[in-house]
Formats: sequence, structure tokens, C-alpha cells
Amino acid sequence: MTRKRRVAVGCLGALVLLVGALLFSARGLLFPTRWDVVPITASPHYQAEPELTRAFALPVAASYGRDIVFQPNGSVCGPTSLANVFRSLHAGPESVDGVLEGTGKCWTGMCLGGLTLDELADVARRHGTRKVTALRDLTLEAFREHLSKVNDPARRYVVNFDRGPLFGTSGGHHSPIAAYVAESDEVLVLDVNRKYGPWLVDASRLFAAMDTVDSSSGKKRGLLLIE
Repeated sequence: MTRKRRVAVGCLGALVLLVGALLFSARGLLFPTRWDVVPITASPHYQAEPELTRAFALPVAASYGRDIVFQPNGSVCGPTSLANVFRSLHAGPESVDGVLEGTGKCWTGMCLGGLTLDELADVARRHGTRKVTALRDLTLEAFREHLSKVNDPARRYVVNFDRGPLFGTSGGHHSPIAAYVAESDEVLVLDVNRKYGPWLVDASRLFAAMDTVDSSSGKKRGLLLIE
């Protein structure tokens, strides 16, 4: 085989692998799993302004504010969540490009298949000296214990969840948790997808969405704690 042919075959092989990776990453979009649930959009508190206003008045939510950094494409919800976290802490990069710079991740601007919870933790550790912990295999009781600390200004949480148990159609996602409203047992999630925006959800429903398996890693989803 001539050198020119070897190069052509190599390029074709690389193209086939790239297309395969893209199709594998897009499988959830092409063939989403349907869940037999009542979507949380039917809840009267889902995006009701009085409830959102009360939640945003809590200390950590107030540090985020309503000016959310939204993801530029569907694959970078994890880095976008970190951009919002760092912005709220006034420490670290406040853009998706800044979060990814120097990490070796998503160098094309796309995170094929998205980032797992562990990968996102590694990206977070690249910026600053704060302790970063990936929390998975949590019980509902342990999850509630963390929710009781969500409003602590020294802490930030990002939740990795499947949209299926919440909205009826599956899709892995990362977004910051901005507040826990104890009176109503609701969590304020700053959804970094502009289509959704911030919303409130019962703690037990959010736990059900988090207590799912990420097919990319074969591990349970969970929480990212930055403190």
C-alpha cells in the first residue's frame, strides 16, 4: 500500500470513528426513553413568580441572581454549571470557554456524550483551591441532609440528573442547585438550558431524577459539592 493510500485509509477510519462517536452521543436525542410520569411543569409552583422570588431571596440563590449563564450547545451543561458557580463565588472563570481552558476536555467546543460527574469534578478542581467532592449513591435521607446545607454561602452544589423522572423524556443534565425552600420542601434548580430556565421541584422528585444511572459511566448520577 502506498503512503498516499495509507493516509487516505487512516483519514477515512478517523472519520468513521468520529461519525460513530457522534451517533453514539446523539442516541439519547434520537431515541429518548419515555417515562410514565406527570411532568413537573404541571406543578403550580414550577415557575410561579411569587415562589421563585422567595427562593431567589435566599442567600446562595441571591448570589447567583437571575442573570444565568446559559449553555451555548446541549453538550456543555456541566461546564456551564461551573461557570455559574464560579460567577456566584466571584472566583474562577465565568464563561464556558474559561472553565474548559487547559482541561483538555471538549476542545472542539462540544463535549461528545457530555461530561460525567467525575469528569466535571476534575474540571472544577482545575480552578481555585476549593474542595470538590463528587457525591453519588446517596440515600434520600443523605440527599435531604445535603439539601439542608444548600443555603450555606460557603457551599455550592451542582446536581446531575435525568430529565425523565421530571419531564417525561430522558436526557442527562447538570445544573446548579441554588436554594432549598424548607417550608414547601422544594429545590430551586438553575437550569442552564435556556429552554427551561430556573424552576422549583419537590425534593423527592429531584432525588428520583438524580438516583439514576449515567450510561456513559455506568455509575449513579449525584451531586457535585464545591466548598
